[in-house]
Amino acid sequence: MIDELRRGTLFSRLDAAQLARVSHHASRVTLDAEQMLFYQDDAATRFYLLLAGQMRLFRLAVDGGEKVIEIVNPGQTFAEALVFLNAPRYPVCAAALCPSQLLAIDAVDFASMLRDSVDTCFQLLGVLSQRLRGLIGEIDDLTLHTATSRVARYLVAKREPGQMQIALAVRKSVLASRLSVQPETFSRVIKALSEQGVIQVLGNQITVCDLNRLIQIAEIDDLIAPA
Repeated sequence: MIDELRRGTLFSRLDAAQLARVSHHASRVTLDAEQMLFYQDDAATRFYLLLAGQMRLFRLAVDGGEKVIEIVNPGQTFAEALVFLNAPRYPVCAAALCPSQLLAIDAVDFASMLRDSVDTCFQLLGVLSQRLRGLIGEIDDLTLHTATSRVARYLVAKREPGQMQIALAVRKSVLASRLSVQPETFSRVIKALSEQGVIQVLGNQITVCDLNRLIQIAEIDDLIAPA
């Protein structure tokens, strides 16, 4: 379990004693596809490190609809910010997108460990600060960019350096919610980009045919397409 903990950025710089302490209070969780981990407003006594699979964090609307807040991939932690709150409750629901394995971390004991180590506390604050910068960027995307631009920005971000193929690892409806567009709007954008020759779509596999044009549509001014 200690080796598994080291996969998470949050735990990668903990010393041997701290890792042993965290692992002593941690437990394993295995979820089937679509199985819930916790619900919005449940008491938050643990946070999680995803080892395998994929999770979606979402909020429920009054009408029962879902707004996907985050898609969690292996090596990422979630709900760790609640460590700093008294009697915290989860602000979102969490469910597995596919069969998933996680480590559940005791939030109370972890908070106690933070009180004993200023360095560890600053490390956690650094992780949370990066998360905050990402959220601010998302707010900019929602307020300053069109649906077409947001989809294009997602494709640019998911493309590995030197690669032109992008595999959509989640259902299109989930991805559309994550990008704050309607599923039918997402489909129209993908179709339009395909008809313009910017991308080529085969099932869940997308090939970027014109990277410079995709970046232009994404409105990423500070990114230069590689040759």
